[in-house]
Amino acid sequence: MSTVNIELFPLGRSLEVAPGTGLQAALYHLGVEFPCGGRGRCRGCRVKVLAGQLPVTDEDARMLGEERVAEGWRLACRHRAEAALQLEVAQWDASILSDDTPFQFVPAEGLGIAIDLGTTTVVGQLLDRQTGHVLGVQTGLNQQSRHGADIMSRIEFALAAENQGVLTTVIRQQLGQMVADLLGECGRSPAEVRLVTIAGNTAMHHLFGGLDVTPLAFDPFEPVNDGWLQLTSAELGWFDGQPVPVHFLPCLGGFVGSDILAGILATGMHEREEISVLVDLGTNGEMVIGNRERMLCASTAAGPAFEGARISSGMRAASGAISGVTVVDGQFQCQVIGGVSPRGVCGSGLVDAVAAGLDLGRILPSGRLPAGPNLPICSAVSLTQGDIRELQLAKGAIAAGLRLLADAWGTGLDQVARVYLAGAFGNYINRQSARRIGLLPWGAEKVIPAGNTSLLGAKLALFQMAQGEGEYQTLRARVRHVPLNEEARFHEVYAEQMTFPSV
Repeated sequence: MSTVNIELFPLGRSLEVAPGTGLQAALYHLGVEFPCGGRGRCRGCRVKVLAGQLPVTDEDARMLGEERVAEGWRLACRHRAEAALQLEVAQWDASILSDDTPFQFVPAEGLGIAIDLGTTTVVGQLLDRQTGHVLGVQTGLNQQSRHGADIMSRIEFALAAENQGVLTTVIRQQLGQMVADLLGECGRSPAEVRLVTIAGNTAMHHLFGGLDVTPLAFDPFEPVNDGWLQLTSAELGWFDGQPVPVHFLPCLGGFVGSDILAGILATGMHEREEISVLVDLGTNGEMVIGNRERMLCASTAAGPAFEGARISSGMRAASGAISGVTVVDGQFQCQVIGGVSPRGVCGSGLVDAVAAGLDLGRILPSGRLPAGPNLPICSAVSLTQGDIRELQLAKGAIAAGLRLLADAWGTGLDQVARVYLAGAFGNYINRQSARRIGLLPWGAEKVIPAGNTSLLGAKLALFQMAQGEGEYQTLRARVRHVPLNEEARFHEVYAEQMTFPSV
């Protein structure tokens, strides 16, 4: 099959894609972010056409203006690669890579590397600790996924003799190659690196550190050690034996990992008088509520529906996945990643499809499909009654967790001033759809897709920890973990939240 070449500047990367591939699908896995979820509502994904053609869309004209469009700027999320292209990526501009977003830090010597170790993806940044500038970025899929797509399947795999060692070796080697590639692409030496910080969920914390995951598999799901993991690159076989400190940031308790601790620091919710919420929607939904006075955190087992798992036609957000569904003239209209024929549905598409089904009356508030066992959303993909049930279980767990956490804090959810959605799924989910199915009870004006707060928090730690453990240790002491499995009302509230809103 013929391919289309896309050259990307200023980093000089290139890739081959199938004709008609959406630029959003092509660029996302290279670290380009789409702040509004690829809906043409912001300018964050803009690219400049240096060679080739991208016809001007209505969104280009409205969001970028006549002058910018004439210069060749386009919104990447609104275009497909039909022929060879040379593009300048705005997010890779020197001023963006420098990441001059103001934050307080004490300059330190040498380079630092910040890593977000996610269940699905891993991202690393190389930084100059004197200036705070980002010098290089690397992304990839977590190679542990061959042994299980979600957290619990990996924990189950690790319970068998010697398997945990397999997962530990896989991720240590992958991150070792990532940090080597970061230095190589920037022409820098391992001798210049002074510190590596890593943030991730509790399971990733244990698997990277070689800690026993057995306690995470059984009630009460408390880790054997949720504190700082302080290793060296020499122990890990990184940097040609250079003894660089490698710190995995501490978790907050249970399944609430250091990615959430990093998110608190990144959003600044711990400094405000108003009440805020931070939510990471995944297999284990993690959440924090509070303000500068106090904060509570919790996790709830949502299951893998938000990641497309256990859904009959589910898949991760890759080419061929339905990522969005709207209603046009009383029918479903699907947005497919890559502009190819649909092969399945990912988490954001599932939430949209159910919201649309509720609006059309094809799904009842109870979750029942009144017209039969299947709900076709396009010619090749249907949802089953079991799929609807999986989403109800997932959204019910999140909604119940939020309500109980607010009750424990002593406030109502209507008193929350802002809600931060962390991670890739939070960036792509349609906020109106999330409210329509009862996943999030707030209007879109309160909900803020916060992007990769785990990576930003790990980056901030490169400067905090140059002076010791700093604000991270103080902040961790201010957050109390609430084990929802011990809440007497959990099952009652969970059952209430499983139904969909009637309006």
